[in-house]
Amino acid sequence: MAIDAVTIVMETAVVTNNTSRQRSGQRPGRMVLLVTLLAVGFCVRLGSAESTNLDAFASCLAQKNATMYGSFLCPHCDDQKKLFGSSFRLVPYVECSVRGTRQMSFPCVAAQIRYTPTWIFADGERRIGLQPLKALGEKTGCRLP
Repeated sequence: MAIDAVTIVMETAVVTNNTSRQRSGQRPGRMVLLVTLLAVGFCVRLGSAESTNLDAFASCLAQKNATMYGSFLCPHCDDQKKLFGSSFRLVPYVECSVRGTRQMSFPCVAAQIRYTPTWIFADGERRIGLQPLKALGEKTGCRLP
């Protein structure tokens, strides 16, 4: 939907810019730059609005004692975090890698984490690997927006 809106804005800018250039003999530039900046701002705003909608979901996961164990070295952990966007700050997270070493952090050793990401739930169930938000919601009873 955001791409359609940006496309419409950009096409409008090109038509408007071509029309005004024909009248004044000026180069396109300011108008295209302005519209491009507006379109980018719109997309950034839309993206941030979507991620903040997950704040309640992430908070619910915390209330239900769902914890993600991960590593900054793990690309799947990074993908899991990206699913939450800025709302990930509300998700209980344990870092398993100790920077500058090849050691695993004590909380991850104690929890017997072998692979990341690993989710551990209040009932003790573990789920290893990237988990769709829908699956996390079904397991915990937390509702997605």
